[in-house]
Amino acid sequence: MADVEMRATVSLLPLCLTDVVFAVGQRRIIDGVSLTLDGGSRTVILGPNGAGKSVLLRLCHGLLEPTAGTIEWNSPEITGGPRRQAMVFQRPVLLRRSALGNVTYALQLAGVPLGVRRELAREALRKVGLAAFAHHSARVLSGGEQQRLALARVWALRPEVLFLDEPTASLDPGATHEIENVIADLNAAGTKIVLVTHNLGQARRLADEILFLNAGRLVERTPADAFFKHPASSEAAQFLEGELPW
Repeated sequence: MADVEMRATVSLLPLCLTDVVFAVGQRRIIDGVSLTLDGGSRTVILGPNGAGKSVLLRLCHGLLEPTAGTIEWNSPEITGGPRRQAMVFQRPVLLRRSALGNVTYALQLAGVPLGVRRELAREALRKVGLAAFAHHSARVLSGGEQQRLALARVWALRPEVLFLDEPTASLDPGATHEIENVIADLNAAGTKIVLVTHNLGQARRLADEILFLNAGRLVERTPADAFFKHPASSEAAQFLEGELPW
């Protein structure tokens, strides 16, 4: 069965942020960020603790509204169809049902016809290496398996854009490797990846470009190779040398 067909003919991307501010009281967590996110490349957001990385991701996804500035997709979501952008968190939110049931329910919410839901869900579980766990309760899966299940729900709907907030932060190296493979496969299949991570090794492995944030400001945007070899800002250089707090 082919992936779920998107009814839109116009891409969501680019996503344009213009002078975006997000403040809590007098504190600007995001401070005047302007950027455009296009398709294709894998974008990794780096920065020290308190830089605003996760808040920026939530603003892009629409979970938060900016205090000032604008966030605009190239085209709106299609009413009555699957959302064309998704987000996966460090701790995935799973239903009290089987792995297969979690994926089929996501397809149901997206309006996918009953007759094809289970087939699409099984294919998505196979893609992330969880076919053998289809009828296992999601709650008894390991942390890495739960994260792959969250990615299976994404795979079933194949969004145009996927935001990931520290998806491997609490996982061992083996589980991290499996998650990174799924993320790379999703990107290769056409999904734009925007990832927040504290793991510099992961950033080196997955990033095409780096957005470096510090104190809520976008300090640097550069191809990944250039960022790690020759950071253009003193703040990025200090961060890579471990001189800024994580």
